Amino acid sequence: MTEDAAPAGEKLQKVLARAGLGSRREMERAIEAGRVSVNGTVAQLGERVTGSDLVELDGRKLPVEREDRCRVILYNKPVGEICSRHDPEGRPTVYDRLPRLRSGRWVSVGRLDFNTSGLLLFTNSGELANKLMHPSSVIDREYLVRVQGQVDEEMKQRLLTGVLLDDGVARFTDIVDSGGEGNNRWFYCVVMEGRNREVRRLWESQGARVSRLKRVRFGNVFIPSQVRVGQWIEMEPRDIDDLCVTAGLPKLSQRPLTQDEKSNLQRQRRKLRKPPAAGLRGGRPKH
Repeated sequence: MTEDAAPAGEKLQKVLARAGLGSRREMERAIEAGRVSVNGTVAQLGERVTGSDLVELDGRKLPVEREDRCRVILYNKPVGEICSRHDPEGRPTVYDRLPRLRSGRWVSVGRLDFNTSGLLLFTNSGELANKLMHPSSVIDREYLVRVQGQVDEEMKQRLLTGVLLDDGVARFTDIVDSGGEGNNRWFYCVVMEGRNREVRRLWESQGARVSRLKRVRFGNVFIPSQVRVGQWIEMEPRDIDDLCVTAGLPKLSQRPLTQDEKSNLQRQRRKLRKPPAAGLRGGRPKH
């Protein structure tokens, strides 16, 4: 190799982060701790790997090959699916309906519990997924929730000010009434973190019960009206760039889609129902 030749492969910490195992900094610490091996030898920080190398973290084999572009899937999750790749009880998972990747794997941006429906993002970029989930990115999540119980202004104010839960103080940054009457009312609620069952626990802390919960927005991403429950849609490169900016990452400026890739996207969109002639094309959806 000449002095001017570029070193082969990608930096190991970048490959590990892309696999969805943590941030690059976290992966650097894992390498320094001797938890990573390449071809059976303990890895060194800054080492480069290619698709022919065997990379393992804590004895677990990891993919090195990558697709040559970042991809993001928006999935409208139904109630009754779990966010794990495999379930010992045999329940359906959110990964069952996703398209197959040529290499790598889909990484979920956060999770929704078994009884929660709505917007869930997947990407083949572990770095993008981890950045979107990290609290430092300060990305708001909006939910449509049906609450059973008496909800008054004092209760809403407590939820907006902050409530002490088992894992610390949590709060809604916005609560908007959305209909209903008596002890069954609908609200749009916004949280800035992705804590486990946070929305349900906040309402339950006030003696109310959540009977339906659907995530309708993640940052500036809404569920398109044509994507029914159980369906997914792949994001266009320009929308992925917007998502990168939301996460605090630079735009990817990816290569243009090939004709085959364009045809696949168009074919997938034709499978979705046509949007209604009149209705919302953005903002809060109807429930």
